Amino acid sequence: MPDDNIVCMAKSPYKYSELFFYLALAAVTFIVYLQVIQNDFINFDDTIYVTENQHINTGLTRDNLIYAFSFSDLVYWMPLSWLSHALDCQLFGLKAGMHHLTNLILHIANVLLLFAVFKRATGALWKSAFVAGLFALHPVNVDSVAWIAERKNVLSTFFWMLTMLTYVYHTEKPGILRYLLIVAVFTLGLLSKPMLITLPFVLLLLDYWPLKRFVRGQILRIILEKLVLFALAGISMYLSSLSFKNPSYIPTPPMGLRIANVPVSYVKYILKLIWPTDLAILYPYPTYIPLWQIITSSVLLVFGFAVVVRFYGKLPYLATGWLWYIGTLVPVSGLVQIGLWPAMADRWAYVPFVGLFLIIVWGVSDLFGRWRPRFIGAMGISCLLILGISTSFQLCYWRNSLTLFEHTLAVTKNNYIMHRVLGSSLQSQNRLDEAIAHYRQSIRICPSYIKAQYALGYALCKQGKWNEALVYLQKAVQIYPGYADAQHGLGYALYSLGRLDEAIVHFRLAIKLKPDYPEAYYNLANILSAQGKPDEAIACYRKATEIKPDYAIAHNNLGIALQSQGRLDEAINHFRLALKINPQSGKTHYNLANALHAQGRLNEAIKYYERAAELATYQDVTVLETLAAAYADAGRFEQAITVTQTAINLAAAAKNNELADNLRKQLEIYKQAKP
Repeated sequence: MPDDNIVCMAKSPYKYSELFFYLALAAVTFIVYLQVIQNDFINFDDTIYVTENQHINTGLTRDNLIYAFSFSDLVYWMPLSWLSHALDCQLFGLKAGMHHLTNLILHIANVLLLFAVFKRATGALWKSAFVAGLFALHPVNVDSVAWIAERKNVLSTFFWMLTMLTYVYHTEKPGILRYLLIVAVFTLGLLSKPMLITLPFVLLLLDYWPLKRFVRGQILRIILEKLVLFALAGISMYLSSLSFKNPSYIPTPPMGLRIANVPVSYVKYILKLIWPTDLAILYPYPTYIPLWQIITSSVLLVFGFAVVVRFYGKLPYLATGWLWYIGTLVPVSGLVQIGLWPAMADRWAYVPFVGLFLIIVWGVSDLFGRWRPRFIGAMGISCLLILGISTSFQLCYWRNSLTLFEHTLAVTKNNYIMHRVLGSSLQSQNRLDEAIAHYRQSIRICPSYIKAQYALGYALCKQGKWNEALVYLQKAVQIYPGYADAQHGLGYALYSLGRLDEAIVHFRLAIKLKPDYPEAYYNLANILSAQGKPDEAIACYRKATEIKPDYAIAHNNLGIALQSQGRLDEAINHFRLALKINPQSGKTHYNLANALHAQGRLNEAIKYYERAAELATYQDVTVLETLAAAYADAGRFEQAITVTQTAINLAAAAKNNELADNLRKQLEIYKQAKP
C-alpha cells in the first residue's frame, strides 16, 4: 500500500523517476563491481565447483545434466546452480572474467528486484531505493558476488526476490495462475540453493508489513496459502540431506561451543553491517567464547525482541525487519553443520541483511525525515558513497588466491583452513618451501585436520623427502581411512620408494573410495607396466583418460604401453592426443617420433625428433643420438654428424665418458658412410 506522501503512480513524473532509480542502481552497482571481471578463479571451492570439476567445465552435456540433478558428497542438492556453472563453461570456457560477470549481472538483477518489491509493496520510492542501494553496495556482499563458487547464493537470491515480487502481485489480485507462478519461481530458487527454505516465513512477515494483510478473519487463510511452499521447503531439506553426508574426518566444534556461537555471531553480523572492516572469506571457530560475550550478545538480542514487541503496532517494519534478519540466519546458525563450517560467513548475510536495511531506512526516515528530509537524503547518499568505496577496496583482495588468503590470515586468528589453502596456492606456483611452512602451521593449530596432513605429505613427496612424507600421509590415513586423496598420496610415496606392492594396495583403495580418480588410475598403471603387466596397465591408463580426457601424460604413457605390444597405430593416436593437449612436451614428441620411425615413416619421424631436440629437456643426449640415427637412415649424413658431435659435447660436459666414447664411434661410422 502506498505511503500517503508519495505522488500518485499514475502521474508520468513518477514513472520517469522510477525508471531513473532503476538505471541509477544498475549503473552504480556495475561501476563499483566492474573490476571483478579482472579477477581470477580462487583455489577455494572454485576448483571443485568449476575448474577441476570435469562434470561442469566440459559444458552442457547429457552426462553433465544427469550429474547436476544427482546427489553428490560435494555440497547440498543444487542442480540449477550446477547447470549455471556448466552453461558459463559452455559459453566462455574457463575465462574467469566471464564467470565473474555472470555473478555481477545476477547481483544487479537482485538489486533491481529488491527495489521493485518494496516500491510496489510500500509505494515509498526513495526508501525502497535506499534499501536496494545498501544491498547493492555494502562490502559484506562482496563475498557473494566476487566468489564464483557462490553462484548458488546470487542465483538463489534472484529467485528469492522474484518470488517476493510475484507474491506482491498475487496479493493485489489473487488468482490461481499467479499463485502457480509463485510456486514455480520458488521451486527454481530451491533448485539453486536450499537456503530458500525460510522464504515462506518471510512472506508471512511481508503479509504483516508492508502488505498489511494480517486482519481479523484472514490470518488462517494467509497461513494456509503458504502450506505448499512450506512443503516444498521440507522436500528441499530432505533432498539436501541425501546429497551431503558430513565425513567423520572433518573436525566439528562441540555442541556447547556451537550454541554459544549463535548469539555472538548474530551480534557480530550487526557490527559488520555498521562497521564493515576486517572482512574475510572464512572466519574460523574460536577454541572458546568468553562468557561476557555470550551474555552481552544474548542481552542485546533479547533487547531487540523487546523493542519489536513494544512498537509492533506503531512501527511494524521493526518486526518484519528484525524477524527477517533473525529467521533467515537460522539455517546457517551452525547448530547443524555440513562440511568445514565457519563461525560465521559474510555470504550468509546476503539476504538476512535486507531485514536490517529495512529497519535502518524506515527508522531513520521516521526519526529525522520530517525535520530535514534533504539533509537526511544527502547523508544517505554519502553513506552509499562510502560503502561503494569500501566495496571497491574489498574487491581488490579478491584479485587472486594469494591476495585473498593472505588478507584473510591477516585479519583472523588461528585460521588453519586458510593456512592450508594458501599453502596449496603457493605450491601451485612451485613455492614449495613457503607452502610447507603454511601446512605445518595449519597442523599446529589443528592436528586432526586431515587435509593439511595430506597436503604436507604430498608436498614433501614433491621435494623427494619420501620418508618424512610417509609420516604425514600415514597419519592422514590413520585419522580417516576413507579419505581417497590420503590413500592416493600414501600410495604415491610408497611407489616412489620402490615399495610397489604396498603402493598398489593404496592406489586400489583410493579408486574404490573415489571411482573417478584419474591420478590413482594413472599411478596404478605405471606400477603395473613396470611389473610387466601391460594389459592391466593399458586398462588403467584408458580409464584415466576416459575420466580426464585432457590428461596428457596418461595419453603419452598409454601410447608407450600400446607401442610395447606392437599396436603402433593406437599408440600414435594417443601420442598425438597428448601433443594436442600439451604441445611443449619434448618427451611425447620423442615417443611419437619413435613410433613413426618403427612404421618406416622416416621423414615424419625426423620432424618430431627435431622438435623433441628443440625442447630438449627430456634425455637430451638420447634424443640427439636417435635424431642422428634417423638422419643417417635418411641418408642425411652431414646432419647426422653435426647432431652427434653436439651429443658428444653434452655427454662430455656431464662427465659420462662411456657414452661419449660410444658416440665418437658412431660419429666415425657416419663419417665413413658419408658420400
